[in-house]
Amino acid sequence: MDPKTSLTSDYIVIKAIEDGVNVIGLTRGTDTKFHHSEKLDKGEVMIAQFTEHTSAIKIRGNAKIITSYGEVESETKGK
Repeated sequence: MDPKTSLTSDYIVIKAIEDGVNVIGLTRGTDTKFHHSEKLDKGEVMIAQFTEHTSAIKIRGNAKIITSYGEVESETKGK
């Protein structure tokens, strides 16, 4: 398999369980920086992909995250 293909093949599904869930893309490289941000309202779904530019995705708020590795639910701060 081409290394670039395997690098960009992972998708995640994010479903907001409450209004105002923040999804933030973080860059690759020596300095990790924010490069993209989205705000989801309750019931909205976003499909995100790890790419040659995106090494991490930060999710703030109550959301269900589905990956090829399983499912996890993020929580609102203070829970």
